[in-house]
Amino acid sequence: MIPSCSRLFRCLLDNILRPFASVFRALLLPVLAVALAIVRTATIPADAAETAAPTLRLESRMEAPGWAQLERQLLADNVPACREFFQRYFDARGYLQCFVRWGANDGPDDAFENFNRWPELHALGADDAILEMYSAGWEGMLRQYSEAKTVEVPIAREGMYYKEFCVQSDWMHHGEGLQLFNRMGLSIPGDATYQERARRFAGFYMGEDPDAPNYDREHKIIRSMINGSKGPMLRKATALDWVGDSFDVTGFRALHGESTYPQFLAHYEEYTDVAGDNCLNLAATTLPLNAYLLSNEPKYKAWIVEYMDAWVDRMKQNKGIIPSKIGLDGKIGGDDGKWYGNAYGWGFSPMNPVTGRRENRHRIPRALLGFNNALWVTGDQKYVDAWRDMIEAVNSNARTRNGRTEFPTMYGDDGWYGWQTRPWDFGALEVWYWSMRAEDRTRVDRNGWVAFLQGENPNYPVTALQTDLRSIQTKLAAMRRDTLPPEKRLADNMLGFNPASTAALIQLMLGGLPPSVDGGLLNARLRYFDPDRRRAGLPEDVGALVSRLTDTAADVTLVNLSLTETRTVIVQGGAYGEHRIESVAAEGGASNAVGSPLLSVQIAPGAGAKLTLEMKRYANAPTVRHPWQRNTSR
Repeated sequence: MIPSCSRLFRCLLDNILRPFASVFRALLLPVLAVALAIVRTATIPADAAETAAPTLRLESRMEAPGWAQLERQLLADNVPACREFFQRYFDARGYLQCFVRWGANDGPDDAFENFNRWPELHALGADDAILEMYSAGWEGMLRQYSEAKTVEVPIAREGMYYKEFCVQSDWMHHGEGLQLFNRMGLSIPGDATYQERARRFAGFYMGEDPDAPNYDREHKIIRSMINGSKGPMLRKATALDWVGDSFDVTGFRALHGESTYPQFLAHYEEYTDVAGDNCLNLAATTLPLNAYLLSNEPKYKAWIVEYMDAWVDRMKQNKGIIPSKIGLDGKIGGDDGKWYGNAYGWGFSPMNPVTGRRENRHRIPRALLGFNNALWVTGDQKYVDAWRDMIEAVNSNARTRNGRTEFPTMYGDDGWYGWQTRPWDFGALEVWYWSMRAEDRTRVDRNGWVAFLQGENPNYPVTALQTDLRSIQTKLAAMRRDTLPPEKRLADNMLGFNPASTAALIQLMLGGLPPSVDGGLLNARLRYFDPDRRRAGLPEDVGALVSRLTDTAADVTLVNLSLTETRTVIVQGGAYGEHRIESVAAEGGASNAVGSPLLSVQIAPGAGAKLTLEMKRYANAPTVRHPWQRNTSR
């Protein structure tokens, strides 16, 4: 893209003036203290005056930090790398250039996963080209997989997607395939088509669509672990249901190691027990949450709370441990009472035909999304307490063997098994992040970012950003070595080449948890908007570093790297405005009241400051709408 004249002029000025930055700043920015003024401002357009946030002005000089320069480089370098990936693997229609198949190994969910991290990348401030490409790919693949039909698999003979949603799958794969849709709302909440889809998708699980009778309101269950826009699978699943139509495997690169189609089938021979609710289905609460974030309609919150409270009650009945199987009658464990049953359940250890060994394959951690979503809509820490209690309940079954303490990870007919020397700690990082309790921090395994937030790892920002920059180049190099022709590519063959790198940016800019592949939304202490360009993300030239998090406060440094332009950034408490900013103070300065989820910050050329934001977490109803699209008085 050719830059505008004004942008080109600013770039030239920056390049000319940067060598004289110290003299320039000394002459024009003599004030050593940060000039703070909490005022009502016209920075936010007049037609959105009702959403105007308190304003903070930063005018003291700050030498350009290395971490800020790396942040801007990482945002910039992602864009051409993603463009090269898109142009190589997608056509002009947005169709993925691969051998289109149904199945859990390399089916529709993997196709959409080729845009993993792209929505977050744009929402952080990357160029609009990212949004344009993933939007084209999303629309293209919706058509592509609606047109694609199976011959042998019954449910997909009229199309793998129906009503723009997968006809049937489990929520490990639904969640993975919905990462793009669930997070694109960060950038396009005002898009009418997105809004309509969010309501429609939620309706598949709320009893609003007669073609998708997935939910039993009487028993508060999703009726099968395999479900979708054509409803639940209430029979035993077959290997064919999981694998997809037969095909000649010759010349393909199956990432799970299979070399023949019979091996594909053998992989899923034991995946038969699917009727009744499974804790993986808690991830389905993300769909009503998407709709709630757009509209704040009470019905979406009510459904999430109804479904999640039923699961919390079941955990209490089951000694604090979430069951993996609920019968169609709503009873824990169904007819045989095996609470640990179901495919992907606590006792699921099927044979791997490639290795000839049984592998422990429960997917219990995927249920964590439901607790996160319930916390967002209620602010109630009881959902965090429930997962913490389960971690403790599992680890209370530890044993001593040969002088070593061992902890279980699985449960079957003969009791606990899957022993390991470290405690079972799935979700420990999230529990600490949501609670901010010191005792929860002790369960978190060694983590460089958490150590940085505790003041123990000062080099983390630079090293993490440099690692992500190298990752882009490593993946580009691997992509350029890829020689598979489109007709021999499976939908998951390109996942390792996707160059989008956002983990360090989310941690450092937002004080957030990089979303996992499970399809969950973005957890972040702060988020930013550019009011001048009316879009999500940091404005050009601005860097942000969250360096401390507590239950009631966050420290963030904001800096403007431009030597010629003032930048205005709207700082939001939480990824979805769920946290209220009570007050703000610059380092060494007085505290100023805010009382809003939003704070507008004007940063003079070459200026910056470290700010302390006092906050009340989970104080507001969450919303994905941008500041100029809503009233902040909630």
